[in-house]
Amino acid sequence: MFSVSATTRQPRPGETDGVDYHFVSDAQFDQLVASGGLLEWADYAGTRYGTPRQPAVDAVASGRTMLLEIELNGARQVRHTYPDAVQVFITPPSLKELQRRLRDRGTNTPADIRRRLARAKVEMAAENEFDKVIVNDEVPRAVDELVDFLGLVK
Repeated sequence: MFSVSATTRQPRPGETDGVDYHFVSDAQFDQLVASGGLLEWADYAGTRYGTPRQPAVDAVASGRTMLLEIELNGARQVRHTYPDAVQVFITPPSLKELQRRLRDRGTNTPADIRRRLARAKVEMAAENEFDKVIVNDEVPRAVDELVDFLGLVK
């Protein structure tokens, strides 16, 4: 099952609350942090993201596989809480390609893109912390590699 992260950013066109993300206010996010309601959380390029704890705990307790789409600091927090968790680093083919993707998305300012690229350099330098590295050059191929690595049924 896929985790639905909480975020303090505004929805992008076409995103649905509770499906793509749980869009929350800064005050709501603060409450989630204070109450232990997040398995992990981090600030990424000026926006906070976090994984609601209870769905992840329920998935693990029932023997299900939970996929989290998180950044480096969040992965480190999960590794601390669940040292047996399998962690996969999804990397762009290059920083130049990542820059093109961010620019073509049309939702990032040039300053946002610079911040995200700087963050990506740090994260890419830590890929050796993960159990597997998958290059996201073509989405269908990368998904197949992830599914095969995790032993999931398509």
